[in-house]
Amino acid sequence: MKRPVRWLKPLPLRPRDTVHVVAPAGPFDRPGFDVGLAAIAERYNAVHAPDIFSSHRYLAGDDTRRGGELARALTDRDARGIFCARGGYGSARLLPDLPLADASHSAFVGFSDLTSVHGALQALGRVSIHGPVLTQLGRQPPEVRDYLFRLLESPEAPPPLTGSATYVPGMAEGHLVGGNLSVFSRLIGTSYMPPLDGAVLLLEDVTERPYRLDRMWTHLRLAGVFSRVRGIVLGDFTGCEERDANFSSADVLRDLAREAGLPCAAGFPIGHGDINYPVALGTHVRLEADAARLTFLEGAVRA
Repeated sequence: MKRPVRWLKPLPLRPRDTVHVVAPAGPFDRPGFDVGLAAIAERYNAVHAPDIFSSHRYLAGDDTRRGGELARALTDRDARGIFCARGGYGSARLLPDLPLADASHSAFVGFSDLTSVHGALQALGRVSIHGPVLTQLGRQPPEVRDYLFRLLESPEAPPPLTGSATYVPGMAEGHLVGGNLSVFSRLIGTSYMPPLDGAVLLLEDVTERPYRLDRMWTHLRLAGVFSRVRGIVLGDFTGCEERDANFSSADVLRDLAREAGLPCAAGFPIGHGDINYPVALGTHVRLEADAARLTFLEGAVRA
């Protein structure tokens, strides 16, 4: 799929704007949800459907409930934002029936399993926010919440983020795509894969043993992903260690990055760790791998 000629950014949020809270993936714990909901309700008019607390096996209700909820949020012209309750699993099941082409100009916020929705939005040239879900937001430090609100409300480029390690030196610029490695790899061969040519690829994951990380990364390589992107940003790989092994997940990822040969820095505070800074997928960024710095060259919302 060719890169869109022009990326469409969401409208900026303003205090007291209406935002939708949706659960397109897995069921969630009520206490964590309530804390996250309170965090956004202090700033915006947060609304959700009465049946958002539904549960069907490993999903937050059946596909009809979850898909209808997300479709209504996506097409509501009177709202400015969409916040997801939790990741888990299930968002990809909804993609064929979502009215993505008719989506309003709301900012979509989520990560993990919501990588599938991000990919579908980027495939249509839309910017969206890879950021905390509500069950995680309540545990985030104030500086992360402030960063999120600034990202959603200001058209100015946000401050850069810094990682902890250089895997492959060099510099790369391009539009940011990606998210959760497990989910992103499942988009290969579908119409929901975001435009890759000239992109900077963000990857993170949770509770995937090193050989599984290797397997998914190799899938990306065999599918030609690393021949199309310009650089790789690695966030948190939380709980991805092999018990009693004499190697770490970082050892494996470092070797894989060196094989790819693209500028790559790791340890960015993005993903399932204690700190999950939001980033705008589809916006232009610069990766300075030598300094493990990710600089945002534009804001996430319209001026």
